[in-house]
Amino acid sequence: MDEPIPVTGSIDTLYPDANIPSQKKRWQNLLQQFEDKYGKKPAFVARSPGRVNLIGEHIDYSLYEVLPMAIAADVLIAVSPSSSDKPKDTDAVIPMLNTNTRKHRPSECTVPPMGEADIDATVHEWTNYFKAGFNGAVDLLRNEDATFSPCSMDILVDGNVPAGGGLSSSAAFVCASALAVLRANGRESVKKKELVELAIVSERAVGVNSGGMDQSASVFSVKGDALSVSFSPQLHAEAIPFPKVHPPITFMIAQSFVTSDKHVTAPRCYNLRVVECTLAAEMMAKDMRLELKNDSGPLSRSLRGLQHAFFAGGETSRIPPVKLGDPQTPYKQQLEIMLSIVSELLEYERSYTREDIASNLSMSVSTLEEKYMTKFPVDAERFMLGKRARHVFSEALRVIAFKELLQDPASATDPNLLPRLGALMNETQMSCRDIYECSCPEIDQLCSIAWEAGAYGSRLTGAGWGGCTVHLVPKDKVDIVRSAWIEKYYRVREPDISDERLQEAVVVSEPGQGSVV
Repeated sequence: MDEPIPVTGSIDTLYPDANIPSQKKRWQNLLQQFEDKYGKKPAFVARSPGRVNLIGEHIDYSLYEVLPMAIAADVLIAVSPSSSDKPKDTDAVIPMLNTNTRKHRPSECTVPPMGEADIDATVHEWTNYFKAGFNGAVDLLRNEDATFSPCSMDILVDGNVPAGGGLSSSAAFVCASALAVLRANGRESVKKKELVELAIVSERAVGVNSGGMDQSASVFSVKGDALSVSFSPQLHAEAIPFPKVHPPITFMIAQSFVTSDKHVTAPRCYNLRVVECTLAAEMMAKDMRLELKNDSGPLSRSLRGLQHAFFAGGETSRIPPVKLGDPQTPYKQQLEIMLSIVSELLEYERSYTREDIASNLSMSVSTLEEKYMTKFPVDAERFMLGKRARHVFSEALRVIAFKELLQDPASATDPNLLPRLGALMNETQMSCRDIYECSCPEIDQLCSIAWEAGAYGSRLTGAGWGGCTVHLVPKDKVDIVRSAWIEKYYRVREPDISDERLQEAVVVSEPGQGSVV
């Protein structure tokens, strides 16, 4: 995890073999456009990919382990820094151009020597993501040298991760941006862990309670492997090879074409779920008289923190006292116990009002709002705390089961491996649909069609409320599943859909390579 971001002179190791010809054309177009616009060649290109989450949905910001993998779609930033002998009292000027000029208009950012790029999180502007990465990189460099002043640079961005598609286009953009700025300002070696940590914080400046999975998958991923990412007691990533089985493990990604940009819908969707999970932890801690310590969760308290506090041993000061969990309790059993505690302390179907929660936590409604709903605004009057906590603990258990299957030496000869993995994915979809309530009718329909056509497992991936689905499909059923989607979903939704758009809609995904220069 502490190894540096790789530097390569060839793109052949970055993409699946079938994608290399089209990617070479794309890179050549980026380099040519840069030279046409700026009259010079770029010094380097920073790259970070999108990701698909295999299992572990909406639990990273509660600090539980997730299992994503990088995909071939990525963000490229061609960069030419200005002269390194720029006076320290000179503003940095950064023209921000995009190869897709129809969708992303050009802009320019001027940064004072000891200042940062201005970000208006209330405006959904593509350049905000570059500015977020820029500010994170500058903060890191100023921690190393308090007098650091960023250089001017020319950049050209090309991205093919669908925005609002659930494949983490924003994280890919912020990671690539931070990497580009660090490299442009003289950092020849950038450690993977420091890039992930600064990108997690940086993306929150755009107005989202980011958990850390997306950035970790974009940076740490190894071509050909899944990635296990854990967040407690600290950030850790580990490559998990897929068992060599026949037929091979094959994942398909299908777009719903329902755009759900979490930076736009966050107050009533993504940010709301973060707040609900945090408040669930606070409510249960208060009921058991547990003291939660600040942690790395977006709001500094988490359900994982509640688990740590409960399994500290001893008894609480509650009357009657609650016997705390034995610290030696196996982790999987701890999660099972936490599930039972949720059932005891939080009503499953109850929608708690702000007044309910404030009264329980012995604070005013205004204090509750200031503490939990100001940094990242929330547009809701009722909060489903019991449902949300139940999803988090049960999903954390599914991640353990999925990972155990991948790492079991007997899996390579287990004829039921793929159905067992698929069943876990299906359970996640049911939980996201019914308990966490982050699916949508279109996602549900894509999953149902895939199941009927022979997929082992189907589920939403990403924030939800639209975006993409991921499916574990037998190799010999790939064409059948694709045809079923085309006939029953895409052509029904868009009768005149083009072949190009259908190619964009469905892809067979291989685990991709993380960030590179």
